[in-house]
Amino acid sequence: MATVRQVQVTFDCAQPERVARFWCEVLGYVVPPPPPGFASWEEFDHTLPEQDQGSAYAIVDPSGVGPRLFFQRVPEGKVVKNRVHLDVRVGTGLRGDERVAALEAECARLLELGGTRVRLMLADELNESCLVMQDVEGNEFCLD
Repeated sequence: MATVRQVQVTFDCAQPERVARFWCEVLGYVVPPPPPGFASWEEFDHTLPEQDQGSAYAIVDPSGVGPRLFFQRVPEGKVVKNRVHLDVRVGTGLRGDERVAALEAECARLLELGGTRVRLMLADELNESCLVMQDVEGNEFCLD
């Protein structure tokens, strides 16, 4: 029998803390406590070499169910569509206009946080409606 493994989802980005805090609001995640001996992540960050300060940030599901999300600074900007993206489940069990209304309501909330609306994809014979968005650095995700 295969071993089930936990996963961490890693985002390459320019501003790790900014992107992480956006995703905290999207998912209800939290910043974990800083390492022992430090009152804050900022205090810990100041112990790193200058070139490494602000280079990474992590957030976690406070219930311990969802994967840890890790955000790391990279020198290059985003230039193509993501090959992997998150589907944020806000319309589970809903259909038709009720589902679209739930997607639109969450989209409006995320726009206020700096997200960008890309397009609404209405239901067809195979799929329910979903709404494509981008986070504060242009990473695509779906409200599903």
